[in-house]
Amino acid sequence: MKIANPIYDVVFKFLMEDVRIARTILSALLKKDIVKVEVRPHEYTNSKREKISVFRIDFGATVREADGTEHLVLIELQKTWLPTETLRFRQYLGVQYENPSNIVADSDDQHAIPMIAVYLLGHRVGDIEEPVLYVRHQPFDYNGQLVTKGIPDPFVESLTHDSIIVQIPLLHGQVNNRLDEVLSVFDQNYLDAEDHRMLTINDSQYQEDDIEMQRILKRLLMAAADSEMRMEMNVENEYYSIIEHQDTDILMKDREIAEKNVLLNDAKQRLVAANEQLDAANEQLNAANEQLDATNEQLNAANEQLNATNEQLDATNEQLSQKDEQLRKSIELLRKAGMSSEDIARTLQIDL
Repeated sequence: MKIANPIYDVVFKFLMEDVRIARTILSALLKKDIVKVEVRPHEYTNSKREKISVFRIDFGATVREADGTEHLVLIELQKTWLPTETLRFRQYLGVQYENPSNIVADSDDQHAIPMIAVYLLGHRVGDIEEPVLYVRHQPFDYNGQLVTKGIPDPFVESLTHDSIIVQIPLLHGQVNNRLDEVLSVFDQNYLDAEDHRMLTINDSQYQEDDIEMQRILKRLLMAAADSEMRMEMNVENEYYSIIEHQDTDILMKDREIAEKNVLLNDAKQRLVAANEQLDAANEQLNAANEQLDATNEQLNAANEQLNATNEQLDATNEQLSQKDEQLRKSIELLRKAGMSSEDIARTLQIDL
């Protein structure tokens, strides 16, 4: 059996517009008995494809608990093909929190309706291997003990929300429980080899008396036979192809920028190291100049001392020359007086 691939927005919207099918799918996801579902008035689809690529439908669901009590919850269902668009999920949640229609008043107080976010992803999330991930909030005391008394409380429930994440690429092609059965119509393992807009499934795996699953299959068969819907699916293919090319270009540019930033940081680090080495060399040069100045001062002082010593030596030599001259004249006078050399030496007390 060939059915339309509900990963396409136009098919998914057509499928979920059937409130009974929406109740079946949401009941399986929440593992709760949902007795009533209505599409909330604020629906954001992919009508402006140049701006958004996240499909979103908001539901109000009446849930019946095991004890028979019923309560209203908001279910925000979001679907995307592209991992680059998941940041928009937070923006949409912010819109829901600000929406005054999501606040109810009772006799005691007013509070926000509890919210559950369901994400159908056409891509994997990191290394998580579970096809369906339940993220639940729980209250704890200071010591990390689970608080159960008074829970659930409207105030606490209005401040936080649970999430269900479906990784469509990890749907394993086997039906082990009700959720597997419902999600099997999203399983891309059944992708038709010739036309990716279609899934080729074995309808014998579904029980004929399972009215709800037969309703889902019939709805998807109707979508597959609708020529206008197939044309819309072609438009989606073209659009997402463009987006993927743009994302690839952006990714390559980001990678190029990151590589250039690495090179720039390396150059900056080398420049900083060179400046540090230059500063160290300048400090060494300044220290050498200071030592040279000190040496020059010492040399100048030594030269001054040497000059003073030379002056003293010159004076001494002058004095010696004068004494030698006087002694020579005395010897000449005594020699003229007829004294012998021995007597002169003895008289002047000098060496003969």
